[in-house]
Amino acid sequence: MAVKIDKKIKGYSVVTAEDKEKAVAGASVPRAQVEAELPVADVIQMHERIERPEVLIGSTYKIKSPLVEHAFYVTINDIVLNAGTEHELRRPFEIFINSKSMEHFQWIVALTRIMSAVFRKGGDVTFIVDEMKAVFDPKGGYFKAGGVYMPSLVAELGSIVEDHLKSIGLLHDPEMSVHQRALIAEKRKQYEERSKKNSDVTARTADAGPVGELLVDQGADGAGEDVAITGDGVSFPPSATMCHKCSTKALVLMDGCATCLNCGYSKCG
Repeated sequence: MAVKIDKKIKGYSVVTAEDKEKAVAGASVPRAQVEAELPVADVIQMHERIERPEVLIGSTYKIKSPLVEHAFYVTINDIVLNAGTEHELRRPFEIFINSKSMEHFQWIVALTRIMSAVFRKGGDVTFIVDEMKAVFDPKGGYFKAGGVYMPSLVAELGSIVEDHLKSIGLLHDPEMSVHQRALIAEKRKQYEERSKKNSDVTARTADAGPVGELLVDQGADGAGEDVAITGDGVSFPPSATMCHKCSTKALVLMDGCATCLNCGYSKCG
């Protein structure tokens, strides 16, 4: 077969059989084929076909709610996947709730079975926290120790699950900036100093009679009020109201502005 050469020949070489083999070996290979031939790490992900081991590790939490006579004990057991490797992962596997309050037995059994099934299904199970914390009791919620508002008993169960997921590393708290932490510490210090000062004024005017006491009571915000421990080792004034941002009874009136001593929220900015 004749080949017409239209360009000027600048050089030439003889192609041997070995050169042809090298050209074939260096030909392009589809990416899918190359990826299929790469070694794959044997990483086990959570799915519903994983069998329950004989022994599981877990934690038990206590809920004491004013809505029920007896306490609830919530146990969440975890399974450890890829133990001893760099891909080791701890995931929730099942949940149990026990209590002497038998009036809630039916819905508690149903809830724990559904939650356990969601845990074993795998994937992102953190959504269950938001779903449970969004359940509101039509009769009204309650404040737990520390002044944190709980809209329902189911919401507190969701809070327990949230704490557990944080402890095993599936959820993380948003970190406060250094500036925000310093601001909260400054506000708490100002409030405590003002409360102490007002208490001293009240003590000095105690012998002034009813008029003197009345003038002190109508003085600055929080006059004569001590910062008291409200639970969980957190100190907030007993008269503090609930902050809509962090749902904690830590909102006080300072310089005419509503200020939260827990998260730093201020209605005045």
